[in-house]
Amino acid sequence: MADAQDRYARGMATRRAVLGERYVDAAVANTDPFTADFQKLITESAWGTVWARDTISRRERSMLTIALLAALGHHDEVAMHVRATRNTGASMDDIKEALLHVAIYAGVPAANHAFKVARAAYAEMQDDKAG
Repeated sequence: MADAQDRYARGMATRRAVLGERYVDAAVANTDPFTADFQKLITESAWGTVWARDTISRRERSMLTIALLAALGHHDEVAMHVRATRNTGASMDDIKEALLHVAIYAGVPAANHAFKVARAAYAEMQDDKAG
């Protein structure tokens, strides 16, 4: 079980580094018996295994994640990961390029909506910075 504990600890550290303390603290606080196994799964697998790999940078992983989420129409997750770019190093131009790929390979409607979601997330980030 030490391996699973290591993945969980590594996952929680990576998750906090990418999504930010406030977001992760809220997710942990909202965990209940019904969602606990899901939170453990995503912390160990997504964050402790995939996001923790050093084969590609967090910037590149961020771009890939946003493109995939946009292509699949997961708009809340697109916004969350756009906000996370302040921690991953992916620039607005990087995300624009990723979404242009979405337009070609997953369809213009998916990219169109993702651009709207991303623009709103960037505006929110700017407001947070100003206030």
